[in-house]
Amino acid sequence: MSTHDPRFFTFRQLMELDACTRCGECVAWCPTFAEKPELDAITPLRKIEAVRRFVYQQNGLWARLFRSRPPDRAALQDHSAGTYDCTLCGRCGTVCPVHIDTRHLWIAMRETMVRQGVYPGSLDHLREMVTTHYNISGDPNENRLIWAENLPEVPEGVGGKERAEVVYFVGCVASFYPRSYSVPQSLVEVMERAGTDYMTLGGEEWCCGFPLIIAGMGEAAVESVYHNVEAVRRTGATRLVATCPSCYHTWKHDYPRIIGEPLGFEVLHATELLEGIVGDLPLKPLEQTVTYHDPCDLGRTSGIYDAPRNVVRAIPGVTLVEMEHHHEYALCCGGGGDVEMADKTLTEAVAQRRIVQARETGAKVLLSACQQCERTLMGAARREKVRVRVMDVVELVARQMAAESAD
Repeated sequence: MSTHDPRFFTFRQLMELDACTRCGECVAWCPTFAEKPELDAITPLRKIEAVRRFVYQQNGLWARLFRSRPPDRAALQDHSAGTYDCTLCGRCGTVCPVHIDTRHLWIAMRETMVRQGVYPGSLDHLREMVTTHYNISGDPNENRLIWAENLPEVPEGVGGKERAEVVYFVGCVASFYPRSYSVPQSLVEVMERAGTDYMTLGGEEWCCGFPLIIAGMGEAAVESVYHNVEAVRRTGATRLVATCPSCYHTWKHDYPRIIGEPLGFEVLHATELLEGIVGDLPLKPLEQTVTYHDPCDLGRTSGIYDAPRNVVRAIPGVTLVEMEHHHEYALCCGGGGDVEMADKTLTEAVAQRRIVQARETGAKVLLSACQQCERTLMGAARREKVRVRVMDVVELVARQMAAESAD
C-alpha cells in the first residue's frame, strides 16, 4: 500500500482535499505562518496542495496506467516541516468558506508523515515517555500527586478514596510541572468548599494520549485509553472533570470513538463544573479589569466559550474585557500542536503576539482555562515585561473564596 493511499484519509477528508477553492482566506489567520513566513509549507493552502499532489502521483490516472511515483524526499521534508509547525489551533477552519475540518485533516497528514518516518525526532522521545512512563515528562508515574504536598492538609479526595461521584483527571502538565501545581490545588480547594464528592486516580492515571494522537501516533495511545477508561469505571463515578482542555477534549470526543462505545459517565471541563457551583461559593469582591484567553482545545475545538466567562462574571466587582481576537477567532497562545517540541522559538513568537493583545486591553489580570496556555503566556509576559498577572480561572475563584467563618 502506498504511503499516501487514499484509505489513510476518510471519505470526507478526500472530499475536503478536492473542495479547497485556493481562496487563501486561511493564510491570513494562521498564527505560525505570521511568525515564520519564509516557510510557505505551513499555510493550510500549501498543505492541502501538497497532499493532493502526493495522492495523485501515487493513485491518479497516470499512476494507474503506468506506475506510481514515490513522493520526492525533499518535498516530503518540506511538507512535514509545515505540518508540524502548526499549533492545530483551528483558526483556518473557522474562516474557511467551504467549512473544511482542517484540524482533523492536519492530524491525518501527520499520521502519513509518521508512517513514512518524516517527522520531528523529538516525537520519538515523547512516544517513549508516554508508553513506558505513562506521562509526558518521564517522571515516575506514582508521583502524580506530588502537587498536593503543598496543600495545608491533604484531603481524602486526593488519593484517599476508591469510589466517588466525581473523578478529577489532573493531566500530565498539572501533575509534573511545578508552575502548574496551583491549578489542581485550587480546584481541590473549591471542590472541598462546595462539598463535592470527588477523588483522584493517583498513579492509576495515565497520560490521556492527546500528545500522541495529535502527533500522528494515535495507535501508541490506545493502551492508555483503555487503561484510563477502566480505572474510572472502577470508581463508580458518574462524572469526570478535567482542568486541561486537551484532556477534556480527548476524553469527551476521542475516547468513545477509540473504544467504540459510550464511556458510561459524563465528561466536564472544570469551568463547566465551576459554573454550576460558583453561585454558592462565598466570593470576595475583586475591583479589577481582567481579560480572558480562549484555549484552542476548549473554545474552537470543543465549543466551550460561555462557561469560563460566566464563572469570571460571578466574581463581584470584576470587569471582563475582550481582546482584539476572542471566542472562535481567538489567537492561539502558541503552546499547542506539539509545536514547542519541534520549534520552541516559534511557540514563543506566537505567544508574544497574544500577550501584546492582552496588554492592549489594559487588564491587570490575564485569565485562561488551560495549564499550557497559562505557562506559555506567563513566559511571554516575563520576556516582554508586560505587567499583567496570568492566572487560570480556577485559581482566581480559589483566590477569591472568603475564609470560612469560625463556628
